[in-house]
Amino acid sequence: MLRRRPDVGIGVLGMLSDKRDVPDNVRWLGGIEDVRAVLDRQQVDIVFIALPHADYSRITTVLHGIGDDPVAIHLVPDVFGLASLRGGVEEFETVAFIHLRESPLYGWNRVLKRAFDLVGGALALTLAAPVMLAIIVALKLTSPGPVLYRQERMGVDGRRFRMLKFRTMGVDAEAQTGPVWATADDPRRTWLGVFLRRWSLDELPQLLNVLRGEMSLVGPRPERPSFVEEFRRRVPGYMLRHKVKAGITGWAQINGWRGNTLDRAADRVRPLLHRALEPRLDLRILIQTLWYGFPQPQRVLTAGRPPSVSGPAIASASAS
Repeated sequence: MLRRRPDVGIGVLGMLSDKRDVPDNVRWLGGIEDVRAVLDRQQVDIVFIALPHADYSRITTVLHGIGDDPVAIHLVPDVFGLASLRGGVEEFETVAFIHLRESPLYGWNRVLKRAFDLVGGALALTLAAPVMLAIIVALKLTSPGPVLYRQERMGVDGRRFRMLKFRTMGVDAEAQTGPVWATADDPRRTWLGVFLRRWSLDELPQLLNVLRGEMSLVGPRPERPSFVEEFRRRVPGYMLRHKVKAGITGWAQINGWRGNTLDRAADRVRPLLHRALEPRLDLRILIQTLWYGFPQPQRVLTAGRPPSVSGPAIASASAS
């Protein structure tokens, strides 16, 4: 980067590294422990220390090697080696902070995201109103019980809320089994529920959750608290998905990452949180959802050992 910015006035003499595979056009001067020898034979004004976080214990060795030489020393922190979500550096009243984990919902991003949800949600609800009215009438005529199904889900910052869906199963479907995953040929479904679930029309009432601020149009799908605990134990970084609002649709939905086993959670761990507030990405996901997102394909994965993944969890399957 310094070579691309000659206006800065810094010429790169070379690089100290344990490996000789340094960037092109950069001279390899030796290993990190050779810093003293290099300073003795070269005229050096500035030393940049840019070690990965795993090697931070070697900083003391480098500083000891430099000693009291009159050179400027700059440390390039490996913020992203430590950070799990929106890492960065900030200064507040002369005090430097390195953010190792921070929610993307901050400042104008939060305002724009909410405005996008309010405008988009209101428009979608207006357009979907005739379809929703027809579904309400059909549910009343074909199956006893309430039209809406309210299920507890975990949202932003781990707060729980009641997610709305059109009822696709019989009343008290989990009275005997407790919370369980719905299957592709679940016998608890009504015939109308099969149709609604196939085309994801049962999700339309969640537009009300969006307008109430409990969900967003785009984001990781909310999961039931009982399943969240299991995912949390088996998928590293899974809880980071709760630093953004849950969504009606998301990256997992348009890519067909849905399923009813915990082993599929690993395939749904994607770097969406880092891009969760990009308006262009939100718009792209919405367009893809409307264009070919319904019905959403199922990808069959074989059962195996517990998933081993790293990074933030985003998306999750819809359980019922």
